[in-house]
Amino acid sequence: MGTVTLINNETGEKFEFNLIDCTRGPKAIDFSKLFETTGIFSYDPGYGSTAGCQSTISYINGKEGQLLYKGQPIQEIVEKYSFTDIAKLLITGEAPKNKEESEEFDLELRHRSFLHEGLINIFSAFPDNAHPMANLSSAVAALSTFHFDHKDMEHEGDYQTMARRIIAKITTLVAFSYRNSVGAPFIYPDISLSYVENFLYMLRAYPSGRLKYTRSGETTITPLEVQALDRIFSLHADHGQNASTTTVRNVASTGVHPYAAISAGINALWGPAHGGANEKVLDQLREIGDVKNVGKFIERVKDKSDPFRLMGFGHRVYKSYDPRAKAIKTLKDELHKKGITMDTKLSDIAEKLEEVALSDDYFKQRNLYPNVDFYSGIILSALKIPVQLFTPIFVIGRMPGWCAQVIEHMKNPHARITRPRQVYLGK
Repeated sequence: MGTVTLINNETGEKFEFNLIDCTRGPKAIDFSKLFETTGIFSYDPGYGSTAGCQSTISYINGKEGQLLYKGQPIQEIVEKYSFTDIAKLLITGEAPKNKEESEEFDLELRHRSFLHEGLINIFSAFPDNAHPMANLSSAVAALSTFHFDHKDMEHEGDYQTMARRIIAKITTLVAFSYRNSVGAPFIYPDISLSYVENFLYMLRAYPSGRLKYTRSGETTITPLEVQALDRIFSLHADHGQNASTTTVRNVASTGVHPYAAISAGINALWGPAHGGANEKVLDQLREIGDVKNVGKFIERVKDKSDPFRLMGFGHRVYKSYDPRAKAIKTLKDELHKKGITMDTKLSDIAEKLEEVALSDDYFKQRNLYPNVDFYSGIILSALKIPVQLFTPIFVIGRMPGWCAQVIEHMKNPHARITRPRQVYLGK
């Protein structure tokens, strides 16, 4: 372990701080005693240069466009594992070793997917047309009252039960939140269906418990749709210390019930600068309206006097192509070839936007590449997912990561309550 010397040029005082060696990425200066040692604290709005925790869950190299889950590249992991396999990997540290273990974990989640009838009754208090994210965050917070024993956990089995319970129930909560928002009756889980298929079933089935059939006799849920949504969930499973994950950890640091911390994360994710961006991308593509208008919109982005911002481009961390965006684009092309109908006009506009932007020096100099939100809205629409469910879909995908982050924080004997300083400029 090396050290760094900080010199106060006003006083000439020198202070030494330890360097922390990371297994990947740059070293970190241990500034935990900065104020205590020097009487000065750091100022870092947005925490762009500050690490608030140590973690082993996921790793991002923004310069190289890398994302790893438990040390494995995202491109490889989504080809190798299903979403529920990845969920198990994140919360336990080990993926299923074989098909039997994989099916056993998926089946456990299905059995845990039912909601307490008292929790279901809460939905009746929500107004019609409420956004599913508002319903969802409220319902997850309320879930803590039905499983209050998770507030004080001591053993690994306790942590696992807490995580598996909410990973299982989040699909039911999302489906119920949506159906409640449109005034449709709830469809209870069917444990004969896999995790992802069961979610689509709860979204689409009729009160009889049956799915709608097409004239050709096929159900409205196809294996291809299940595979596509599974891939989208997997690409969102964890992503370092982003805004919502940091919110989950910050709230968990107070000792609150883990489901209350996760509810706070859902609210953080809702914002258009974070998980709500995929809705905004679709809105913007519709606003552009035609491929011939792309050039005009690109010029608006470059006009410093115009506050217009191109949604779906650029990322706080990635300074090259977001690896999730590459995977999403590949998925879009695969689905199109296999018969999943995309909105041709929106897809053409998006591809033209990418083509023009990636060849423009303005975008290249600023490292503005498509991010994961750019194509995901087009795919979700092709999968017949309502626009207001785009961000709740993100919640389902991110739930294993949030649970893993909460467990990691709660197990850390050196974890402290989050309490940033402030630069005071008032009277």
